[in-house]
Amino acid sequence: MSWVPKRICISAFVCGLLAFSLTFAAGNDNVWAEPSYAIAMHGAPALPADFTHMPYANPGAPKGGRLVQGLLGTFDSLNPLIVRGLAVQQIRGFVVESLMTRGNDEAFTLYGLLATSVETDNARSYVTFHLNPLARFSDGQPVTSDDVLFSWALLRDKGRPNYRQYYSKVAKAEAPDPLTVRFDFGGAPDRELPLILGLMPILGRHAVDPATFEDTSMTAPVGSGPYRVGAVKPGASVTLTRNPDYWGRDLPINRGLWNFDEIRLDFYREANGQFEAFKRGLYDFRVETEPLRWHDGYDFPAARNGEVIRDTIETGMPKPFEGLVFNTRRPLFSDIRVRQALTLLFDFEWINRNYFFGLYGRSASFFAGSELSAYGRAPDERERELLKPYASHMPPDVLEGSYRLPISDGSGRDRIALRTALNLLSEAGYDLDGTVLRQRATKKPLTFEILVTTRDQERIALAFTRDLKRAGIEASVRAVDAVQFDQRRLSFDFDMIQNRWDQSLSPGNEQYFYWGSEAADNQGTRNYMGAKDPAIDAMIAAMLAAREHPAFVSAVRALDRTLISGFYAIPLFNIREQWIARWNRIERPKATALTGYLPETWWYRQVPPGDPK
Repeated sequence: MSWVPKRICISAFVCGLLAFSLTFAAGNDNVWAEPSYAIAMHGAPALPADFTHMPYANPGAPKGGRLVQGLLGTFDSLNPLIVRGLAVQQIRGFVVESLMTRGNDEAFTLYGLLATSVETDNARSYVTFHLNPLARFSDGQPVTSDDVLFSWALLRDKGRPNYRQYYSKVAKAEAPDPLTVRFDFGGAPDRELPLILGLMPILGRHAVDPATFEDTSMTAPVGSGPYRVGAVKPGASVTLTRNPDYWGRDLPINRGLWNFDEIRLDFYREANGQFEAFKRGLYDFRVETEPLRWHDGYDFPAARNGEVIRDTIETGMPKPFEGLVFNTRRPLFSDIRVRQALTLLFDFEWINRNYFFGLYGRSASFFAGSELSAYGRAPDERERELLKPYASHMPPDVLEGSYRLPISDGSGRDRIALRTALNLLSEAGYDLDGTVLRQRATKKPLTFEILVTTRDQERIALAFTRDLKRAGIEASVRAVDAVQFDQRRLSFDFDMIQNRWDQSLSPGNEQYFYWGSEAADNQGTRNYMGAKDPAIDAMIAAMLAAREHPAFVSAVRALDRTLISGFYAIPLFNIREQWIARWNRIERPKATALTGYLPETWWYRQVPPGDPK
């Protein structure tokens, strides 16, 4: 199949720049390609080369005003690209840009940003980026291919584990000229790598000291993005100010974005205090994740009179997976039968009815609500072939798609679930000794700690300990602040935690970071459960090697099936929509992106003279 080249104009400043759609020859992986304005993981970009703005942005949005966001937690660093410290994550994107940027109405498509165009071959054995000659850092220095190579090497050697993992796959990197950089992959079978490199954060060689890069720092980074770091109150707030000389303000990809003159990030240590601050108008919007609060917590004057608006947003993304995570590095949880038994003992029906007004759904899938989910779905022939070497180690009902999460009678005292769980625990070597469950060989009681950091997590954990006590299991709940929780989570210093994973419609290399065997012993990754399963690694590899969408979907479903089979976490609930509350001084486009809400597309409402609001 071949695509016809198109002549495009990337911006008003670069008219006449040629960018061509990728030209592939069927069956020939070595065919070279012409530069393209965009690249998709599978198929072709949805937008044409001459697009004027993103469909979910309002190109006529007014500029000005301030957006205040309230965040739970704290920070001690302005560098989100390293392991150490608790960083302000918004620096990435608002201050530090990448070569390309996501189209948020597509599964995984990148459009030019610092790079005007990209090229690769059918095998995706290399990728070349052509930089925009107008691109500048906020201090006025041009963005060059030398900065790209510097950023790649720095993050490969000193960055977060995901950067080290991804960028180490590059076999050779070179800069033929100041505006061109090429990465060769040495035959690595990873078709996502060109896109991963397209999302690489770009730092200026002149503005970074490699010797101190890994140290936490409150020094504001120099980026090429639309905002610069302004006032910083350590642990309390960070103010980002819009750069009036931002080089990319007229790019089609940016029209209607980055509308506020100032964005202030205020940090709160406690969830209830954070909500009370919102009710007083101290910050402009919040993403609600607590059904009880969404159900009856917004009955305050500003919400009743329309000053606070509540938006319920349906997305096209897989539903987030929220679960109580077993740390299988602990001997207690290394036995899958123990994990299965504890899953049976969690009474979701009682908790959902009594705590959440029945607003939550539940699924064992890590890609729930999408075509990528294997839950309740029989495998197709491609899946069966992928799973064949590992099928003997998988529960037959999970493999065949008939497995369902246990449904209790909702009484909080389900005898059938208790009996089944105790039978599994007996198989694992545990017996009831009066009211205490003990290991048969050592007589040690089965006990563990659930680490929590919010009152909502604590409430769920306490309800679970009640269910566990009926089985003779003594679980304690330890509440710690956000800083300590994050430190212990990143270092895998816990028995059980509550955690959430958000997935896209185009999962890729990050799956190794979430569940890959290598990540299990690498602190700072998100493999909190310590999964080490060759089946998981093989399914991720198959997913990355897929060229066509049907093969990709089968590989992701096979991955989902292996994760479900491992019983690595007790599924808690699925949030069916995004719940957003905002003061009416903040407006948003009518169109919503596939990924959901995007504050970068919002703007400050211009109040007419004489309007009391």
